[in-house]
This record gives sequence, C-alpha cells and structure tokens, in this order.
Amino acid sequence: MKEHEIKIRVRYSETDQMGVVYHGNYAQYFEMGRVEWLRNMGISYKWMEDNGIMLPVVSLTMNYKKPARYDDLLTIKTKMLKLSSVKIEFDYEITNENNELLTTGYSVLVFVDMKTGRPTAPPKYILDLMLE
Repeated sequence: MKEHEIKIRVRYSETDQMGVVYHGNYAQYFEMGRVEWLRNMGISYKWMEDNGIMLPVVSLTMNYKKPARYDDLLTIKTKMLKLSSVKIEFDYEITNENNELLTTGYSVLVFVDMKTGRPTAPPKYILDLMLE
C-alpha cells in the first residue's frame, strides 16, 4: 500500500525533564504523518470537513522501542494498510537520524458524516485518490 515520509525536529516543549519526548506526543507525530500522507494523496482534512466528512481516530496503538530526544531529526513513515467501506487503517514507524527504529504505531479511523454523526462511506473522489 501507499506510504509517505515526513521529517520533523523534536522541540524542547515536547520533552520531559530528561530531554526525552513525552509519550503522549507520539500520537501527534502520527497525526502529522497521517495528515501529510492524505495531503500527498491530494486530500486535505479541511476539504473533507468543508464537505461534511470527519475522520476521527477510533483505535491507536503505540510501541516504544527507544526514546526520541530533544533536537533529534525524526522521520515519520506513514503507510495505509487497509481501506474498507467506512474505515481506514495506518501503520507508522518513527526513526532517528541514525535510522534507529524508535516507535511504531497503528491506528484505525472511521469516515463520519458530520450532519448525522454516523459512519459513512468515503466520497468517491477520496476513494479514487487513495486507491490509485
């Protein structure tokens, strides 16, 4: 399946007193990867929301291998695993400048109609872009 990479630098505010990235920030890193993965496919969250579609996370798993530290340059690799009638699943890998695997993750998101609050099939436009 399709994958996309972005690079980010760990900011001081993302670390604890030991200079290690606080564990809760990895969810934000995964979100950054996912948003840019979608943008790379020609889809923006803003466009989806403007067209009545939300894409909330319904499941998130993270496995910490090694710590990321202040000022590290991280590579976030995002890969779509599966696209079903209402769900999309992603895998993530975060590595440092030495290409050491730091963290892995997996998330499930559901397409939701903003008017009804119920799961919905993604619009054909989105399906076409994701499945190219």
